[in-house]
Amino acid sequence: MTEIKSQDKRLLIVHAHPDDETIGTGATMAKYVAEGAQVTLVTCTLGEEGEVLVPDLAHLAADQNDALGTHRIGELTDAMALLGVTDFRFLGGAGKYRDSGMMGVPSNDRPDSFWRADLLTAATDLCEIIREVRPQVVATYDDFGGYGHPDHIQAHRVTHYAIALAESPSFRPDLGPAWSPSKVYWTAFPRSRMVEGIKRLQEAGDESEFANMDPDNLPFVCDDELITTAIEGSAYMDAKYAALAAHKTQITAESGFFALSNNLGMEVFATEHFRLARGAAHPSGQYEDDLFAGLS
Repeated sequence: MTEIKSQDKRLLIVHAHPDDETIGTGATMAKYVAEGAQVTLVTCTLGEEGEVLVPDLAHLAADQNDALGTHRIGELTDAMALLGVTDFRFLGGAGKYRDSGMMGVPSNDRPDSFWRADLLTAATDLCEIIREVRPQVVATYDDFGGYGHPDHIQAHRVTHYAIALAESPSFRPDLGPAWSPSKVYWTAFPRSRMVEGIKRLQEAGDESEFANMDPDNLPFVCDDELITTAIEGSAYMDAKYAALAAHKTQITAESGFFALSNNLGMEVFATEHFRLARGAAHPSGQYEDDLFAGLS
């Protein structure tokens, strides 16, 4: 079997808000760009409901001037330049779908929120991109959205519906020829990695909120046996760190998790994990180290 040449590899990643892409898949995107693959990022909202961590920009918040979304376009642009990603888009165009906020808050009920979006309309917007880009590999969240955020859950639904639409020759032929990705992945964070991280923080005498997490109550982690793929991104951590810092209204890269004792936060996030949701199974008992493994 002849493997796909790097320049012919096409990866489409779907995320909910600006900064999600760097936190969960920043090293993966940088790696494949560096290797010559085509990486396309689709972000579903502008992240209008995010908390503003920069005091001088507090006026941008949703409960003030409500201008954070426009500002975060610039942050995403800067982050993608640092990761080398040149093809990044907003689903349906910037601002079509609004950040829904966390589950159960009033912003979920806004008719323009992504959570309330018509599924066919949103999936059609993504179907058009899939047929244009023709990715062999697509990655997004699991059906819980990683940790239950409504926009992450909706991104999962939209991605899978869009793939089904893209595969059907009878659906909107005006959007281009039908296309079927060979592999679909869900982002994942191993339970063992977080448990070990908490243990090491406690042993180091760290008193941050992360050190006090309950290892038995971590809804955002994935059981290790479900994970199929580990992308080693240590060589791209400088780029990932810089891209995180570019999302300055949302992430303080000099403090919090990414500045924990002995660079533990950066070490934990250097390897990015995935679950294979569709495609050829990985070898039993082994992690894949390539999202394109097994494709020709």
